[in-house]
Amino acid sequence: MTLQHRDIQFRFAGEDSGSIEGYAAVWGRPDSFGDVLRRGAFAASLARHRAAGTRPLMLWSHDPAGIVGTWDAIEEDDHGLKVRGRLVLDATGGRDAHALLKANALDGLSIGFRTVKAQRLPQGGRQVLEVELVEVSLVGRPSQHGARLLTVKSAALAAPAAAGLAALIRASAAKLERK
Repeated sequence: MTLQHRDIQFRFAGEDSGSIEGYAAVWGRPDSFGDVLRRGAFAASLARHRAAGTRPLMLWSHDPAGIVGTWDAIEEDDHGLKVRGRLVLDATGGRDAHALLKANALDGLSIGFRTVKAQRLPQGGRQVLEVELVEVSLVGRPSQHGARLLTVKSAALAAPAAAGLAALIRASAAKLERK
């Protein structure tokens, strides 16, 4: 079985904490390959992830070495596959992805999956009925244009707390130097 990728478009919106939320897939809309994902296609895979205590990876452009964050919640709803996660802003890849999202330079999500069950469509492409979801990537060029990112946030609110901690550490270090 080969790993397949499907791209989903999203847009920057909201504040700054590194949190992202949106749709990684939309039901019933063909992607650029002519494939149409059906509701329920991810259900068994998500159940297996939950049972195993795992989750699909959040990658940069399908690069297995390019982990940029973590998905906290992935679920099917009436519209599609809804995802909610956090970019790791303490890591270079997460910061870079966050900057590109904020600048509207990055506008896609792409799902990496293995097809478990699909039917050929008469007009070409496939109706995808079941997949094994491996990862959801941030990408520059999406294949399915119906999905949107709902929010992107950053750690701006955490900065005062971090600055306070840094000041406390400096003060403690100064006291130790005087002794």
